[in-house]
Amino acid sequence: MSASSPKEKEKKKKRTIRPEISAPKIQVAKKPKNELSTGRQFSEEDEVEKRDPLDDLKEHKQACSEIRNSIKSISAMKDAGKPDTGEVEELRTQGTLQFLVLKKLNRLAHIRCKKVRDSTNEAKQKIDQYHLQLQNLLYEVMHLQKEITKCLEFKSKDEEIDLVGVEDFYKEAPPEISRPEVTKNDPHQQTLARLEWELEQRKRLSANFKETQNSKNLISQDIKSKKEYLESLQPKLVSIMQATKPVQESLNMRFDEIQEQHQTAQHLPQPLYVLYMQSSAYKEACDKNMAVSIEGDVEAAKTVESQQDQEQDEDSDSDQEEQEQSKRKSKHRRHTTSSDRLEQKREKLLKSHPLTVVLEIKCKEEGTLHLVFSYLLVLKIVTVTVKLLPGKDVVSGNISGSDLLAPDSILTCLYPGDEGKSTPNPANQFELNRLSMDSFSFYISKVGHPYLWVQWLSGLQFLTASPLTNDQVSSSHMEETIRRLRRRVASRLSLQKQLASLEHGSVPVSSEYMSLFPPKISSRLVSWRRSTYDDFAALPYCKHLIDSCLAKDSDLFFTTCAERGSAKLKVEVVVSPDYPRTPPVMAVVLQWRTDHTNLNDVNIRDMEAEVNIHYGELIKGKSHDQLLTNQIQRMLMCFDLFLETEAGNEAMEGPAEFPKEKICPRMTRGPIRSKPYKYLPQMGIFTQR
Repeated sequence: MSASSPKEKEKKKKRTIRPEISAPKIQVAKKPKNELSTGRQFSEEDEVEKRDPLDDLKEHKQACSEIRNSIKSISAMKDAGKPDTGEVEELRTQGTLQFLVLKKLNRLAHIRCKKVRDSTNEAKQKIDQYHLQLQNLLYEVMHLQKEITKCLEFKSKDEEIDLVGVEDFYKEAPPEISRPEVTKNDPHQQTLARLEWELEQRKRLSANFKETQNSKNLISQDIKSKKEYLESLQPKLVSIMQATKPVQESLNMRFDEIQEQHQTAQHLPQPLYVLYMQSSAYKEACDKNMAVSIEGDVEAAKTVESQQDQEQDEDSDSDQEEQEQSKRKSKHRRHTTSSDRLEQKREKLLKSHPLTVVLEIKCKEEGTLHLVFSYLLVLKIVTVTVKLLPGKDVVSGNISGSDLLAPDSILTCLYPGDEGKSTPNPANQFELNRLSMDSFSFYISKVGHPYLWVQWLSGLQFLTASPLTNDQVSSSHMEETIRRLRRRVASRLSLQKQLASLEHGSVPVSSEYMSLFPPKISSRLVSWRRSTYDDFAALPYCKHLIDSCLAKDSDLFFTTCAERGSAKLKVEVVVSPDYPRTPPVMAVVLQWRTDHTNLNDVNIRDMEAEVNIHYGELIKGKSHDQLLTNQIQRMLMCFDLFLETEAGNEAMEGPAEFPKEKICPRMTRGPIRSKPYKYLPQMGIFTQR
């Protein structure tokens, strides 16, 4: 290595030269001479009690400071490059001695900490001992309180006896038992006297009971002997009834059948029983042309009653028993799938009672209406299936009104709005949804129609949740419903005859209504066919009838055409299921030179008003059945008036296409040029309204 230059040596000297630090002298605590001389072991535990912890802390800081100063002094001397003299060794010795002081202070701190822990544990033990003593005292207090409560609640056997009142005791008890001079001032003696009187009374009652029991046994024997006599009399009465059957049949007094029907009625569900009872009473009192009977399996009805009783008992069982029963059933039905169980539940939901009530209503010459009422056990509603046995004069064949007597539509809207397509019980829809079934209308063909009037005849009133049976509901609707049923059959048969005539191009008008029309009507009916609601709703001039709810999808729709010369009249006819209580409604389009409708011609609106608003003029007395044909006849009359008045206002050469055949004093009137659609039969002329 190359020798360093003088400048570098001077720099090194400057860096190594430091001010000398005088090392402080450390005094080591000396042990007492008496401990060293006597040879006894030094007890630091006693020293801990004598020494102050704060002084030990100061001594610890001082020792640490001296060690730090010694180390700094030795480091400074080595950095200054001083020779190794005895001063460094002395500083090292003094620092080492200070470590001994730190070790001693550490031992004293540990001993002091141990003593604190021991004193803490002693204090904890004392607290636990006091807590245990407290718990023992509290337990003794609780035990004493229980004993006190038992003593206060103690009741003697005599307190359970309902003794006679004190006032009644002194009135009824003899003086030798009551002893008022003693018992009135001594409650204990009073109670003993009352108990003695109670014993005396019970002895008397026991003797009376024995006497009554003996008389009861005598009466029971008498009843038994009479019962045996009546039981022996029953076969004799049966034989007498069998012998009188020919007499009953000849006199039309079939008591056996009536008795059997009444016995069978005991197994009907409550709604059907109300229906049977009220219809039988109405038949006997008001209507001899009605027959009431019960059909079905009586034994199956008894089985249903027993099953319902078992279900009520099972409802009171616990859930555990239901699970055990389901496990037992699952062992016998291992091959039953979930879909099969769901199908069984659906079938059970639509299951009806084995017994049905049958009403046969004779409608004179129109035929017989056959009604079968059934009760759905789970849905708790009554349904009806209808069958009409028509008379001899009923029109048959493929005509536009052939479905008027169909079972699904003959009783529709017997009461306003009652179409029988939905269940009247609001709870049924939730049950159908729970089993993922379709709406109730999908199953009507299987179970029958749940008309509202059927529920009324059965005494059912559906409120917000569940049905309630009421005999007054059935009796109040019985007469009106039977009258409506007969009226419905007669009106449907009459309507069917009218539709058959209209389909053949003939407008039948009875003799009593001939005076309402002029002698000659030149327009003729050329077609009559069945239409649909969708076709009707697609016509713009029919929209106002739908908006005003005069035409609904449940109505019957027909389209008819009339002609006179080159003019054509097309009429859309709406017939309500409740015809003729609700009159038919018509919408007109007249095709002559252009299309005339209620949207562009006020005269067409007047023509429609003649048949839709003033239909009351076409009814005489109580006869409403011919209303449809009378309206069609008036429409043809108005068609003639429109053509004759329109053609009469135009100057044309040659013969007129529509000659004036009607007598009209004024062709038009007013600013709207209204036509004389009103016919005055007394004068035979037409005038404006």
